[in-house]
Amino acid sequence: MNEIKSKAVDSDENFDWHDQVSEPLRSQSHYTPASKYWRELSVDVLREKLHTTQKKGVARNLILFLGDGMSIATLTAARIYLGQLKKEAGENTFLSFEKFPYTGLAKTYCADSQVADSACSATAYLTGVKGNIYTVGVTSSVGLRDWRNMKNESYHTTSILKWAQDAGKGTGIISTSRITDASPAATYAHSAYRLWQTDLDIKNDPDYRATNATGVKDIASQLMENSPGTGFKVILGGGRDAFLPNTEKHDPSMTGSRGDGKNLIQTWKKSKENMKKSASYISNRDQLLGLDVNKTDYVLGLFQPGNMDYHKLSNKAQQPTLAEMTELAIKMLQKEAKGFVLFVEGGRIDVAHHENKAHLALDETVELHKAVERAVSMTDEEETLIVVTADHAHTMNINGYPQRGGDILTYIQGTEDQLSYSTLSYANGPNTPRFNEEGNGQHDIFTDKRDDPHYTFQTINLLKAETHDGQDVTVFARGPWAHLLVGNYEQTVIPYAMSYAAGFGPAVDVLDQE
Repeated sequence: MNEIKSKAVDSDENFDWHDQVSEPLRSQSHYTPASKYWRELSVDVLREKLHTTQKKGVARNLILFLGDGMSIATLTAARIYLGQLKKEAGENTFLSFEKFPYTGLAKTYCADSQVADSACSATAYLTGVKGNIYTVGVTSSVGLRDWRNMKNESYHTTSILKWAQDAGKGTGIISTSRITDASPAATYAHSAYRLWQTDLDIKNDPDYRATNATGVKDIASQLMENSPGTGFKVILGGGRDAFLPNTEKHDPSMTGSRGDGKNLIQTWKKSKENMKKSASYISNRDQLLGLDVNKTDYVLGLFQPGNMDYHKLSNKAQQPTLAEMTELAIKMLQKEAKGFVLFVEGGRIDVAHHENKAHLALDETVELHKAVERAVSMTDEEETLIVVTADHAHTMNINGYPQRGGDILTYIQGTEDQLSYSTLSYANGPNTPRFNEEGNGQHDIFTDKRDDPHYTFQTINLLKAETHDGQDVTVFARGPWAHLLVGNYEQTVIPYAMSYAAGFGPAVDVLDQE
């Protein structure tokens, strides 16, 4: 078991920081005195900030990256994980977007809940209105499963992607979760319950509030039949089954999940045919990489029946990465005469946290880092505003006093009662095994296979699924008017600031009148 070592430091000049770090980092150092090292590092950062100028030109393009559940603790652990993948200590590593010049904090609560879910928070950062928990694309006048008020269009909110379409810009959405899941759904749908993704979800809902619901359109149908979904040039993600009837077997592993007989993929194809536009439906990585963007006006990619597989566990030959989907989307949208707005979600960070599987959550965060890196390399900072944020936090903690460079996923320390605890743990959620074989005490994780990607990390309070956390989330921004997103503010500010930077949307109309 690793033990904490301490060292007394008499003075800064006599202190060599290399003595305090792990072997991987020590072997790469140049052994400069601590004071000189940190002074030069800090002065370099200040020099960079002093030479940063606010960009106030019009943002031709907007890209909003969303790390679902990407808390500040997740960022810290993921940057260490990324560094350790490179055989470095990790603590001084940066995720790509952590190098962006402007950073802020956004408040994540719902209209009716202190801790947000992905639906009410997506409504906030995509439409500029806070709604109730588990509702998406509607105001707080619509309660959970309130199907009657859901049909009242005066209670519908409109997303920044709809504002963009009204301004003549191209739009697209990407998610590693179901494309009908809460976060992407807020770009196009209006629903009193985020799980009403197919007609059968509504029909079979056991809650009395949904009894006899009539005239209510499910989320998948809204994407394929209503504006702004019908106008998206790019749709890439998981959730194929929500678009296909349950009466047909569509490949060896799945049938659809619709009971109304609709084949919404065919609906999408037919609508583009009627528009006399070229459209491609794709379902695997080869098709994505082989798509000729110059001969394609619209692309729909659904790569799994449900959520896309975790990157770490996926068939790399069959399933595209988030970076690859992002690259295709940007190539498609760069053809737009008036620019574009793109929403990209790393959705599986959240799912892994709900399972207390930190290995997978950190790896998914690194995949988002790669996607942002790809977008930065493909766009011009003078004309593209890129914003990276999260919708809510999770209860994962970074604990104790682990040695510098200690493996973020496997390092353990000792307790007063001769047990072990890991650097990462959760305040609540699933944990197997939690108790020892006798069932009368805490299980000691010392002999656990802590390097297993499926490993379930320790928890304090046992639940079937880990919950969200109510802390603020970070907002990183780069490009025209990125400086508007510094400080602490409501999530609702994000779409207004972004659209203002691009010269369209409600904020422009209001401010022009002042």
